[in-house]
Amino acid sequence: MKLSFLEPLFDRPGPWATVYFGPAQNDESAAKQRELAVDECCRTLEREGADEATVSAVRDALTAVGPSDDPSGRVVFATGGEVVLSHRLSRPPQQQIACWAPLPRITPLVELAGQDPACLVAYIDRTGADFELRGAARPQDAGQVQGQDHPVHRTGSADWSERHFQLKVENTWDQNAEEIAEALADAFEESGADLVVLAGDPRERSAVHERLPEAVRKVTLATEHGGRAAGSESPPLERDIQHARREHVRRRIDDALERFRAGRVGAERPTDAVEGVPALVEAAREHRMETLLIVPDGPDAHREVWVGGDADQLALRRTDAQALGEGEPISARADDALLRSAAVTAAEVLVVPPDEAADDIPAGGLGALLRWTYEPAPA
Repeated sequence: MKLSFLEPLFDRPGPWATVYFGPAQNDESAAKQRELAVDECCRTLEREGADEATVSAVRDALTAVGPSDDPSGRVVFATGGEVVLSHRLSRPPQQQIACWAPLPRITPLVELAGQDPACLVAYIDRTGADFELRGAARPQDAGQVQGQDHPVHRTGSADWSERHFQLKVENTWDQNAEEIAEALADAFEESGADLVVLAGDPRERSAVHERLPEAVRKVTLATEHGGRAAGSESPPLERDIQHARREHVRRRIDDALERFRAGRVGAERPTDAVEGVPALVEAAREHRMETLLIVPDGPDAHREVWVGGDADQLALRRTDAQALGEGEPISARADDALLRSAAVTAAEVLVVPPDEAADDIPAGGLGALLRWTYEPAPA
């Protein structure tokens, strides 16, 4: 998961109000319950020291959200009397969260926004393709490509002229497949998608797949269900898309943990993986984190670190933070501080299921794969 969408949260000093709220409902009873829940969130923020203007902004933002806007819940981040970011969740929070803290409370968002990869679905026929981006939000139009529409149909005759015509048809198919593959590669890059699913005509689908750049082809799957024609949507197609997204996440986690196991060594030799808050703080300060690994509710998540206004100003002790150039460091949770650093330095974040084997996951629940090999200091 990339956290670039969180960048607006790191341009301001805080402190921050963070609220994770469940989905809105249509009926009157649920609406009353929601009103009471909003009141409780606001009282919690007030008790923790939030200013009146920020509490009011949070209240207005939560009250304005309707059932159609909020099928799975929402997180709101506010400071200085303004809601800076309001983001839909992929699944409802198990419990309501409201807190006032030096940094935005990001870790629950990483879990609840889901590691749902962005999936670019290509609906293909022999004349072109329509592209649709599937993510946490509603499907979005991602463009289309229209190739030649004549000739595209073969005949059954063995006559020489008909065979010549058939060859022209196949050339048209191949040319269209080339154009679709080129447009699909461009749409993949522009949309920021993580994987591609090809649906539609079997022959053209296969031809497009063969012509994709290797980097796109590696993350492309095909489904036998669905197509470009209106009304060709089907439950089997939806199941295939969801299965592809889940498998993509599973592979990414498996690959990351395999690399983590290989790089997780003692201090006697170079490594490209670290675990534990002290090593992670050092890696974050030096912008070395490539992928931050988080196990939900890991014990290290709650550890205290000291942070300054910049993402690389973090330390284990207050005096260390002052030495980094921050005159008034503040105390923060380790997971929030590391996630801020990951977001600002364009590091990826992966949530590792807690049911993984204990030897496979980072000690304390926090680890990282590094951008370059780290040579431990001599003991």
